[in-house]
Amino acid sequence: MRRDVHCHLTLDADGDARGYLAIAVARGWQVDESLAITLDGAALEPQEIVDAHGTRLHAFDAKAGRIEVTYRATVTGEPEPATASALDEVQYLRPSRYCESDTLGPVALAEAGGREGHDLVRHIARWVGEQLTYVSGSSRPIDGAVATMLARQGVCRDFAHLVVALLRALDVPARVAAVYAPGLSPMDFHAVAEALVDGQWWVVDATGLAPRPSLVRIATGRDAADTAFLTTVGAPVSLVSMEVGAVAERLPTDEPDALMSLP
Repeated sequence: MRRDVHCHLTLDADGDARGYLAIAVARGWQVDESLAITLDGAALEPQEIVDAHGTRLHAFDAKAGRIEVTYRATVTGEPEPATASALDEVQYLRPSRYCESDTLGPVALAEAGGREGHDLVRHIARWVGEQLTYVSGSSRPIDGAVATMLARQGVCRDFAHLVVALLRALDVPARVAAVYAPGLSPMDFHAVAEALVDGQWWVVDATGLAPRPSLVRIATGRDAADTAFLTTVGAPVSLVSMEVGAVAERLPTDEPDALMSLP
């Protein structure tokens, strides 16, 4: 299945700053792509940094001025499903910045109902989808799974954080993946959860807003702290505008209870 994805960011830097972008398709896909970064019209040369999961960060240095970032990619083929390591089994069981699994333990145990394995993962994703309402702009960047649980609303990353936190509380390693999502409405970067069952990572999306077979991985990590599309150091950098697009040559159907891996 062919997918065409793109992203355009307009940023304003107040002074000397270093930026890290996580907008490129993860390593492993067959990709024809381009990335252009300019400062007041002059090209900046990014440095690519790749992590253990294939996340490709692009670092750049800029001075005060208007920064424009344009990324386009045509994605074809399907890489092998994400593999799990012995470290994953420990790292993705621990509480993290936005997934307070230790705090949500009682809630998770009450909802588990004795379920295990795939049945448990499907149940938690379905339950979160029923408990939360998707409301654009309803959550703050500092909100974690506990705040989401109390507010009963959020955006995709909030749904993913709550799924991950509840699964970790039930001894299921879980993590967050940032993706391009053809079929998503409203269009944006999208976040989904992955759960480690029987030695394999399985993707679940409690929002149900985009078909999982069309997803393209960008970044992988404990939560949004590891998968943010932009991180800056130094002088303040403000986001002026952002446009994200993702289309597939055919939009597949998705059975919510079907097992599926995210490449």
